[in-house]
Amino acid sequence: MNSTLLVNIFRFILLLAVQIVIFNNMNFLGFVMPLPYILFIILYPVNGNKTGLLFASFLLGLTMDIFSNSGGVHATACLTLAYLRPYLFKFSFGISYEYQTIKLNDVLTPERFSFILLSVVIHHFTLFIIEAFQVSFFLDILIRALLSTIFTVILCIIIIYLIKPNKR
Repeated sequence: MNSTLLVNIFRFILLLAVQIVIFNNMNFLGFVMPLPYILFIILYPVNGNKTGLLFASFLLGLTMDIFSNSGGVHATACLTLAYLRPYLFKFSFGISYEYQTIKLNDVLTPERFSFILLSVVIHHFTLFIIEAFQVSFFLDILIRALLSTIFTVILCIIIIYLIKPNKR
């Protein structure tokens, strides 16, 4: 087993555990629900196995559904994000994606920020639309998705800077 696989397994377990133990118990004002566990999908290596990402994303979402008793909405949202991830890379990074020279753990640039923001927006809107599953709750879905997106993006950026390797 190579070190990238071990890092991904460790990241998967750690983010899932932190989400289940800490962030699942947070719900600010009934609207804001932090979901930083999707950072696993965001930080998955660019040149990594696409099928492995889809399988791991499904497993991540399924585990969240089991602990949240949410009936498959997390698995669907994670699979949607994992499937759209290459298109988000191409949109955010352009030609850099083609050469696979992207590292999300480096300094936050507008391209990295746009990728993280778009990823979180897609995941959250998918999650909350499937959760409500009614057009009459459109305003509620919009408010929950926007407020949760803001909070999750801030948490993801903080976590990325905390786990960023030091360069000496």
